[in-house]
Amino acid sequence: SILLPSKPMRDNGELCLQSAQCKSKCCHRTSGLSLARCANKAIEFQECSPKSLYGVYYKCPCEQGLTCEADSSLVGSITNTNYGTCQDPQKSSK
Repeated sequence: SILLPSKPMRDNGELCLQSAQCKSKCCHRTSGLSLARCANKAIEFQECSPKSLYGVYYKCPCEQGLTCEADSSLVGSITNTNYGTCQDPQKSSK
């Protein structure tokens, strides 16, 4: 069988349907009506989304090594608005 070459990974700013298509691993849209594009992962102190519905984020997840400290309320998880802030778990905040 002949395998068709898969589309190359997409750069930031290119349209995407899911995060797996992006080099950055974040397919991001600003609203439910906007087109999704690849974007950088969130850095420390930036807003982040702890999980994604359907492979598209309203806020990108954190870069590797950072955790998304988010409000994990039920309402927030249903509406996908339980955003958090990227924190470095190595730096104790308490």
